[in-house]
Amino acid sequence: MVSITIYADGAAKGNPGPGGYGTVLISGSHRKELSGGFRRTTNNRMELLSVIIGLESLRIKHSQVTVYSDSRYVVDSVEKGWLESWLKTGFRKKKNADLWLRFMDVYRNHRVKMVWVKGHAENRENNRCDELAVQAAEGKGLETDEGYERSVGTGDLFVPEDPSCRRR
Repeated sequence: MVSITIYADGAAKGNPGPGGYGTVLISGSHRKELSGGFRRTTNNRMELLSVIIGLESLRIKHSQVTVYSDSRYVVDSVEKGWLESWLKTGFRKKKNADLWLRFMDVYRNHRVKMVWVKGHAENRENNRCDELAVQAAEGKGLETDEGYERSVGTGDLFVPEDPSCRRR
């Protein structure tokens, strides 16, 4: 079984505001850095997206993956079982349903352990992810975070076209 380490971080300049994610993947001697920026989003969305991008980048299914994140929102949602409850209630009154559903699609393909690390501390890889996220948020040609813009535009926190995320 392949063992992979993912470091992930998100940033937003204002909340909401321009935002970005930074992800570092490490497996043996292999290393890959990924980042991207959005014109209007939130910090929590970027924290979650950084993990999703890392998991989506894995080529081998059923890998043993350890994800390090300084986001209590992301780590606790998974490790404390909140996400499973949100899935059962169709994300009623919960934000970021679009990203959580995307997360679940890739999360289920691997054996994932989430680990919280203190942000802006002496964790070299977490600090690198922060640099990548901030640079992406400050970059030019930022993408549109469709999920965020749709939820703000409609006042709806749900993803209506996805039957697994239904109102109750």
